[in-house]
Amino acid sequence: RQLLKCTNKSPIGGWNSNLVAVPFLLDIQHFGVYDENKPIDWSDAKMPNKALINIDYTNDFVAEDGALTCGKPGQLLEKKISELTKEFIAIGHFTVFAIDVHDKGDIHHPETKLFPPHNIRNTDGRRLYGLLQQVYERNKDAENVYFMDKTRYSAFAGTDLEIKLRERGVEEVHLVGVCTDICVLHTAVDAYNKGFKIVIYKDAVASFDQEGHEWALRHFAKTLGAQVIS
Repeated sequence: RQLLKCTNKSPIGGWNSNLVAVPFLLDIQHFGVYDENKPIDWSDAKMPNKALINIDYTNDFVAEDGALTCGKPGQLLEKKISELTKEFIAIGHFTVFAIDVHDKGDIHHPETKLFPPHNIRNTDGRRLYGLLQQVYERNKDAENVYFMDKTRYSAFAGTDLEIKLRERGVEEVHLVGVCTDICVLHTAVDAYNKGFKIVIYKDAVASFDQEGHEWALRHFAKTLGAQVIS
């Protein structure tokens, strides 16, 4: 496989039909070595079909007064996650907001015994944190933007996420958000078991447990075969 020579490169990839100034990488098969003097037939270009999954980047998990906050490590992700999200949406890739939801007083949910109440339905704690909420509000009606509830660690557990990805021919999922060693990890494991390629942005994930965060980054690469990139 050869990479077509471009002015700018990014792991995001894709056609920028909206003419937004974002870098992109074209993954071209069977064209051979790039020759700048030889015209290229773009009709045979194979574009990797990707999706971005934003996981639990909410006030309760990130804000200083959040119910189960990552604190500063999570807050430092705000710009990176927001920029990645804008780029994926502009390029046309499927962009998912997979957000934890709980009902107040639910004694049957297994997390009730493990964590304090968080991401309660219809509360400010469940709103997306900072700039990401603005990005979502501006793009929520776009065809390639999907906000979904999840009630377990994995974004695949008990949801229609896999169906949505398969319908769109998605082969590769890019994961950002919190917590690295909980919901991001469980989503990645399920993605691996379902045959998706996985990309993790190490500067766009965080946890309230730094040791768990560092362990998860190693696990993504060594056990799930994920690309762990900046």
